[in-house]
Formats: sequence, C-alpha cells, structure tokens
Amino acid sequence: MPGGSCPDPAAEAQLPPPIHHLPPDALHNVLLRLQLRDAVVCRLVSRLFHETLSPQLLALLPTLRLLLLRHPRPDGGGCLHAFDPARRTWLRLPFAHFLPYQSFSPVASSTSLLYLWVETSSSTSPLALQSTTTSSSAASPAHPLKSLAVCNPFAGTYRLLPQLGSAWARHGTVLAGPGGMVLVLTELAALSYTPSESGKWMKHPLSLPSKPRSPILASAAVFALCDVGTPWRSQWKLFSCPLDRLTGGWAPVERAAWGDVFEVLKRPRLLAGAGGRRVLMVGGLRSSFAMDAPCSTVLILRLDLATMEWDEAGRMPPNMYRCFTGLCEAASQGNAMPATAGGGNNKVKVFGGDGKVWFAGKRVRGKLAMWEEDETGSSGKWDWVDGVPGYDDGVYRGFVFDSGFTAIP
Repeated sequence: MPGGSCPDPAAEAQLPPPIHHLPPDALHNVLLRLQLRDAVVCRLVSRLFHETLSPQLLALLPTLRLLLLRHPRPDGGGCLHAFDPARRTWLRLPFAHFLPYQSFSPVASSTSLLYLWVETSSSTSPLALQSTTTSSSAASPAHPLKSLAVCNPFAGTYRLLPQLGSAWARHGTVLAGPGGMVLVLTELAALSYTPSESGKWMKHPLSLPSKPRSPILASAAVFALCDVGTPWRSQWKLFSCPLDRLTGGWAPVERAAWGDVFEVLKRPRLLAGAGGRRVLMVGGLRSSFAMDAPCSTVLILRLDLATMEWDEAGRMPPNMYRCFTGLCEAASQGNAMPATAGGGNNKVKVFGGDGKVWFAGKRVRGKLAMWEEDETGSSGKWDWVDGVPGYDDGVYRGFVFDSGFTAIP
C-alpha cells in the first residue's frame, strides 16, 4: 500500500474481541439481561465471561422456576430432567461433574437449594468413603446406607448433612424450609435441622392419629392430612403445626362450615398454593359417597389461609381425564373400555407446588397434564406437557424447584 505498511493478519487475529473493550459496568448491564440458564452456559464461553459472571453477579438474576422430575429408579445416569414452564422446554441437569455419588434421588427443594438422598456407599470421593467406613455395618444390600445432601446444581456445589439412620431415609418425608431448615417426618416423630442453630438433628415426637400424608409447608407452618377412619373406610382430617412449635404444636384444622369437604375426594393430596398463602387439596372426585364409588374427574380444592374458607380451584376437563382412565387409548385402538376404567380405580400421580400441579399416569404415554393457579380466582388453566423424557422407565413424580444462586451450600 503506497505511503504505509500492510496490516499483519497474524497480529489482527490476536486482537481481543470488541466485547473485551467494554467498560465493566456496560458488560454487567449486558449480561444481567440474560436468563439464569443462559448466563450459566455463558460462563463456559471464555475466561472473561467466567470471571464476570461470578456467583455474586448471578445471585442478582431472577430464579428459574422448574419442574424437577424424580426418576422412577434412583440410578438415573448422573442427571435429572426438568421442565421449564416459561419456555415450554425440557432441560437435562448434570450432576456427575460435582456430585461424587452414582445413585441419588431428589426429595425436596428451597430457593436455589436441592435436597437429595444419596447412597454414600456408591461415592467415588475418598473423603466420603472414609466417612462411611464406620457406618458400613449398619447398611445392607437391601437397604444401602443413605445420607441427605444439599446442593446447588447450577453452582456445582454440595454438602452432606449430619448422618441419619437408614429408617429415616426409607420412611421419612423431607420438607425444605427457609434459611436452610430441613424437616424429616415419619409416623411417630419428626427431625429438624437448622444450620444457624446447633447444626444437629433435633427430634420432635408427633402426636398425630396416623402417619402424616403429603405434608407441605405454607405460611410458616406444616400442614398434613391424617386418616382418622377405619381399616375399611378412610376418613381424612387436616392437621397443622407452626414451625416454631414442632414439639407439642400439632392440632386439627377444622371449621363447622366446611361440612363434608374431606369426603368428596378420593386419595386426597396436599400441595402448596401460589405464594404460600393457600393450601391446595387434589384428589379424585367421587361420583357418590359409596365406598367403591368411581371417580368422575380430578378436583382441586383451595383453602385460603387468611379467611379459612375452601373453594373449588379447578376441575380436570372430561376429555383430559378420559386419557388417564385409558378410554382415549382404547378408542384409538378400537378396543373395549378397560375394566379398571369403569371401576374408577386408576391412580393419577399428583405433584407440584406453589400454584402449579402436574399429573402423571401409566395410561398417559410420554406426557403430563398441567394445571396453573389463576390469581384472579378463576378455575385456572389446563394444558398438556409433551415430550416427557425416558417415560418408558416408569411413571415420574416431581416438585417445583426455584433454581438460582441466592443460596450456595
């Protein structure tokens, strides 16, 4: 080039990309516009993004609400499947890169934290193997030694909670509360763990008439259903206990105006409503009060904890419920109606939380039914969720997980 020198292609190739010249504040402004999942992926792009997208910066992003599926078999290949309702997409969350346990099962969650039962005997970590050597005599092939772990799958960190007996892992229901509080409930007692206090499990006897069914946390209290009926006919009653009175605080929740609200549902189950201010009770709607009466559909009742009044929140559409009874499959194949469908004995798996309810069944292949609570007080929204991964392995269950970086174990 006349009057100058030609640019060196090698030198131009070594120049940093233009984004490296952005001021830090401008770069933060750009990256904070990403959703949490995209921001975590961007950390792997370059050293600049990894250093800029620090855990402190990621904690400023809104949490990502997911439906986390619990694999029918604990040995799920080192990953879990989750559904993003906002994007209507399925995600695969890997755990093998930070969790040294081959067999694990998710059981509960709080904001950013996920709680798992892990088989410590399957650990590849020398430290974990050393910690379980003294307890190996208590484990057996039928009941391998399990520990409760808390992790943040997006941050890639985990921590084992103090050891529990094997009976708690087999029969206990785990609830995750605020501030890292954990509850494990069985038929006779409950254990509580709070990191900010003693750091040990505290035992609380349960003064309940039967094993608590589908316990949930709502409005700083534990709610559960108990069967107070006979061996021949179930009769359900609602009980509650404040979190600050786990010993001796259980009491029935009942009002004369409720009438036979617990008699209209078959196999009721509790779930937390939107915002923690409501309790949802989901079950099959009995066609009559006879003992073997078939169910006509699935009914969702809602208890407002402020007014202590029940109302009908949702009712599964008939054409959707027929798919769970096998009528849709039989009609498509030209077969007769299944005998179990006529008897109303089909079980629909119900799970979710915070105003979202999902339904799974053996007769519904590769998809879930979804109901979303409507804050305006209407009957909510029903829809199908297709593409459930690995459905041939069995019927999934799950729960809501608000993933994020606001808490790291």
